Amino acid sequence: MEWYEALAMLVGSIMFLMAMGMPVALAFLAANIIGAWVFMGGERGVVALLNNGWGALTKFALVPIPLFLLMGEIFFHTGLGGRMFSAIDRLLGKLPGRLSYVTVLGGTGFSTLSGSSMGSTALLGSLMVPEMTRRGYKKSMSIGPILGTGGLAIIIPPSALAVLLATLAQIDVGALLIAGIIPGLILAGLYIATIYLQTGLDPTAAPAYDVPTQSLASKLRLLLTDVVPMIGLMVVIVLMMINGIVTPSEAAAFGALGVLLLALFYRCLTWKAVKASIRGALRVTLMAYLIVFGSATFSQLLAFSGASRGLIAWATGFELDPVFMLLVMFGVLLILGMFMEQISMMLLTVPIFFPLAASLGFDPIWFGLIMLLALEISFTTPPFGLLLFVMKGVAPEDTTMREIYLSALPFIACSLILVALLILFPPIATWLPQGG
Repeated sequence: MEWYEALAMLVGSIMFLMAMGMPVALAFLAANIIGAWVFMGGERGVVALLNNGWGALTKFALVPIPLFLLMGEIFFHTGLGGRMFSAIDRLLGKLPGRLSYVTVLGGTGFSTLSGSSMGSTALLGSLMVPEMTRRGYKKSMSIGPILGTGGLAIIIPPSALAVLLATLAQIDVGALLIAGIIPGLILAGLYIATIYLQTGLDPTAAPAYDVPTQSLASKLRLLLTDVVPMIGLMVVIVLMMINGIVTPSEAAAFGALGVLLLALFYRCLTWKAVKASIRGALRVTLMAYLIVFGSATFSQLLAFSGASRGLIAWATGFELDPVFMLLVMFGVLLILGMFMEQISMMLLTVPIFFPLAASLGFDPIWFGLIMLLALEISFTTPPFGLLLFVMKGVAPEDTTMREIYLSALPFIACSLILVALLILFPPIATWLPQGG
């Protein structure tokens, strides 16, 4: 069987099973078993493939995923996240469009730790959009920042999705997490500049309203009690990883312990919150581990059947500029994002794209960051980006898809500007992981 026939069979069977309604992880597992039977010699090949897949789940690099997720779940279910939202809102006072800034700042914290852009969008959409609508905000100021927070959250550590991508691609987890710091700060600046520009060009987009005036002492108290401890925990984790004091797995453990201690200190750690947090983290962790299992076996099948080797030889045979090939891969991710969830996209593309990127001479950490951004941008790309429809489901009933599309465009532009900067100036991503 030719390599392209093997590739078409493997990918086609996965797409067919997913179209039939089978869960993504099970579709990959079923397709992998069929592929092993065909390419690896029947039952013996299936057994060997499954044994190798179980081996992929024993990697120590997977430890941060459940711990980062548990950290985020505790942050949400104990109300610590709500305290931070409320404090940021009151600290910004009468700043025009302040609820949009609150959405970006507070929403990033939720999205980063949850590892699910769809869940975070649904949560923020149901929490913030009704309040901003009641205050007279235009749709572009209420919906746009929520759709934009995912791009920021996916690259700023701690990010469970970045850990999963690094594990699937077999690259340094800590390096990929650290690589997102400077690009994340740049993207945050672009988002804030966008909101500032929108309110400057159209003051009616976010009408001012009276808020209680707070003294400097009151603001300091709010900052020190409800913002600094939560943000400080994330900063400490990142600094410990940058300085090599802890591994990503140890950083995740310290983070989960830190959130537990904060919840105890604020007397909001209830048995109900603990059960809900463990249940939420366990649900996403099991899905992520099934994804890792499926990806490991899929990669082996691509290699064993000759599909990955043939694809790389075919793609590099055109002698095209590597940047052009990067843009092609970027475009494929944008298209897939209209129909698939991020983790599903990683499972399908990582075994193909990373070997291709290595053959083109791309730095794996730099390429991983580009891929993370592509995954998130694809989620909000009109007309079929999945987050657009999630937002439609939680937004006020009179919200049209056209309004959602137009709200997303400025924030998509910010992410595309960041991607362009990363292509033009790769040290933005590689400087910190290489030791500054």
